[in-house]
Amino acid sequence: MAARGHVQDPNDRRLRPIYDYLDNGNNKMAIQQADKLLKKHKDLHCAKVLKAIGLQRTGKQDEAYALAQEVAALEPTDDNSLQALTILYREMHRPELVTKLYEAAVKKVPNSEEYHSHLFMAYARVGEYKKMQQAGMALYKIVPKNPYYFWSVMSLIMQSISAQDENLSKTMFLPLAERMVEKMVKEDKIEAEAEVELYYMILERLEKYKEALDVVRGKLGDKLTSELQSRENKCMAMYQKLRRWPECNALSRRLLLKNSDDWQFYITYFDSVFQLIDESWTPPAGEEHSLEGEVHCSVEQAVEFVEQRISEESRSARPLRGPYLAKLELIRRLRHRGCNDEYKLGDPEELMFQYFKKFGDKPCCFTDLKVFVDLLPSSQYSKFLQQLRDVIPLSSVAENEVALPGDIKALQQHLCVVQLSRLLGIYHAMDRKEKLAAVRELMFRYRHGLQFGKACLKTELQFSDYYCLLAVHLLLDLWLEGEEAAVWQCLTLLEEGLAHSPSNAQFKLLLIRIYCRLGAFEPVGELYSSLDAKHIQHDTIGYLLTRYAESLGHYAAASQSCNFALRFFHSNQKDTSEYIIQAYKYGAFEKIPEFIAFRNRLNSSLHFAQVRTERMLLDLLLEANISTSLEESIKSMSLSPEEDDIPWKDLRDNRDLTVLFSWDPKDRDLSEEHRRLSLEEETLWLRIRSLTLRLVSGLPALRPPGPARNSERAAHNGVSSCRIDAVRALLRQLEAALEAGKEFLEQQVQYPVLGPPPTRMAGFFSSGSCQCQTSLFYLVSDIYELDTNGLEDSAELQERIGNSFKYLVERLTDLFNKCKGDLIEVRDGTLKTHPNLLENLVFFVETISIALWVSSYCDSVLRPFKSNLQKKKKKKKESSVAMPPVFTHFLDYVTELQTLTSNVIDHIKGLEIILTALKLEELSLKDTLLLQEEKKFTKTVQGKVQSSYHHSVQEIGELLKKRLDTIKKLKI
Repeated sequence: MAARGHVQDPNDRRLRPIYDYLDNGNNKMAIQQADKLLKKHKDLHCAKVLKAIGLQRTGKQDEAYALAQEVAALEPTDDNSLQALTILYREMHRPELVTKLYEAAVKKVPNSEEYHSHLFMAYARVGEYKKMQQAGMALYKIVPKNPYYFWSVMSLIMQSISAQDENLSKTMFLPLAERMVEKMVKEDKIEAEAEVELYYMILERLEKYKEALDVVRGKLGDKLTSELQSRENKCMAMYQKLRRWPECNALSRRLLLKNSDDWQFYITYFDSVFQLIDESWTPPAGEEHSLEGEVHCSVEQAVEFVEQRISEESRSARPLRGPYLAKLELIRRLRHRGCNDEYKLGDPEELMFQYFKKFGDKPCCFTDLKVFVDLLPSSQYSKFLQQLRDVIPLSSVAENEVALPGDIKALQQHLCVVQLSRLLGIYHAMDRKEKLAAVRELMFRYRHGLQFGKACLKTELQFSDYYCLLAVHLLLDLWLEGEEAAVWQCLTLLEEGLAHSPSNAQFKLLLIRIYCRLGAFEPVGELYSSLDAKHIQHDTIGYLLTRYAESLGHYAAASQSCNFALRFFHSNQKDTSEYIIQAYKYGAFEKIPEFIAFRNRLNSSLHFAQVRTERMLLDLLLEANISTSLEESIKSMSLSPEEDDIPWKDLRDNRDLTVLFSWDPKDRDLSEEHRRLSLEEETLWLRIRSLTLRLVSGLPALRPPGPARNSERAAHNGVSSCRIDAVRALLRQLEAALEAGKEFLEQQVQYPVLGPPPTRMAGFFSSGSCQCQTSLFYLVSDIYELDTNGLEDSAELQERIGNSFKYLVERLTDLFNKCKGDLIEVRDGTLKTHPNLLENLVFFVETISIALWVSSYCDSVLRPFKSNLQKKKKKKKESSVAMPPVFTHFLDYVTELQTLTSNVIDHIKGLEIILTALKLEELSLKDTLLLQEEKKFTKTVQGKVQSSYHHSVQEIGELLKKRLDTIKKLKI
């Protein structure tokens, strides 16, 4: 437990056993020990709080809260109680209660530096910036230390950042912060670098760039020492803002003279040179060129400067890539501007060839040259690549006429050439036979290269791994061209690669994507876990997991993966608060706005909104079997049809869509248009899912209250009237979202095979699930109308409801028909999977579940009507009272629903039998593709796919059995 070690309290010895039990996770013993202590010492507040912590951790939140509030009401001032309450409130995710705690403590002990400091940090956790400013100044008055004063200043900046009115920010908060710092400057009280950084930040936000530059260049700038070139970087930023290109040029030139390998300064150097050329700037005669020294303002000077850097590099102790790449960058810029001076720098092809000779054995050589390949004419690609191959020391092997590298350097050089070949489209131009031959050669080179990594640890990558990856990319090309066996060999090669290089993330990511494309999710969970994704990666690559788990019928895994992602997003709020507090403590003020922006970015994450929505729908799907449990589930989730907590205008797409390596040419690679379309598709699908969830959440409030008093029924009618209006408004929004979805799908967008995975939206429409679900929600509106108006004079409405029941059964039958077929079939010795059938089955389960919830609502409306009719029948003692047709329609509908669900369950049992009987080990992929070394991995791959499909149909079958049991209970 935090902070107990230095608390000097006479009761510390008595409390220590409770602390120890809590620290060791033995919460029950902690509660017992606290009870014992409280019997002897009733007024020992800290023991009560520690007991509350034990109760909180054992799931008794209400008892814990009541006990905590009992102590908090006494406004304790002892450290033990305050610290323990702080821990408890954090675990309850109630940081706002900590502020009240320390506000009371500060009133009782007004001169306590510690309590004022804790109060400031408590405000920081909840983002109360105005109160932070006041608390900071109060603290400074008690203990006049600079950090406390600047905490107050920083809080003013945070008020300006969070202000809705930008004008208010620039006219009130920032000027006040500036005056506060200027006061300290005039009094010569600036002590630390953090205080100068804060002053610079204020001036930059006020767009007082000249004043900010004066601060950095002046006496205060001498304090900027913690980061390398911190002062120079800030000067450079201000020169660019002020468009003072001579100073910008001179400074970047001077910094390049110190370190000619710093790429950022080459960029600013070239930017400033061309700005000066465009402005026709000339150096003043007989004067210093600029505040920073000599200025270059012509192409000739830039060419000469780069040449000098290359000459100096040749005398350097280690090879520097910067000067050589700067030469290519200058050529690229000159060509882009249409200048004819590029000849002065040499031929790009020759320069790249020389660069390869010097740095070709470095893994970074490919990524360096990738940027500049567009300088080569396409007619020269083959010649250029052959020129590179000719300088690689390869030794010939007679058995298959493949020249192989003799060491790691030669292997890296050859790998660079192979990657460039893919980038320049050489492999894409090959026919099927040539591609298969290239795959065999790449895998031969991969296996040969493994000898160089025999001493590698399991956590290290093999030097030849890229050969295997490139072979897989070629096979993916063949698969897209219709070669079904190619995708199975992809999996085989990747599993082989992973066996030799267990830490290769690219192998795992490719396996995840391909298994999911084939409809097999079971192997994916373990692969994703082994990636050991950290922190923000749960947002950037988490979509690879959450997109497919539920849609492929792995409900338990889907629930687990959603929980995992949500845990990260929910902890972000708490964690970021701690980062902000640490930044205040250590004076890292410039990081605080970054932390706030980071938190906002995660709170507005598209993936966060998707996971939250899908998790709630999944919970309802798995837990809500009957209307009462639906009501309980919706209540526990605090769902309401009127409330929409998704920040649609601020949604941020944080997905890393380039996490998978790609060597494709620009015309085949992921483009900005693909990114835009993917975001549009994801947002449309999220809107449809969100509206579906909100419509479902409106059902329980529409149910009649049963045999209630008239006053209760009248009150209910008022609430349900508002609720049906909300439901009908949501239905209109859903129709609009579905229309937008249809329009999007008409574009028939095709993403690159390793680009963003498409959403489930296309399957939602093509399966017919869309029409079913929409009709169900319209049925709710009709049933409510019947409930409100009664059975009399409602023949037309009853007929409409009857037609809706018939239409729903027809649509559900069509949906079932689209689920029929073999999930895995064998054609000519090759496996073919049908993941779309699996996705349709999942849509059927979702739709039948919504049908069940709506039917339960229908039942709750019709049951009282029937009961009343039966009472009238008894009173009048008539042998037969004509039953309204709506009862017959509903009973027929429920019977057909039961029959249909039974048929689907029988179909699923048949699928299970077929999958179990399928002898995959007897299959083999085409000999033209499969090599002897790979056969041992084939059985593993096929077995994983078979097992995954079997698992999927089992989970779907189990869920449908629960639905069938519930349907059987629907008897009016």
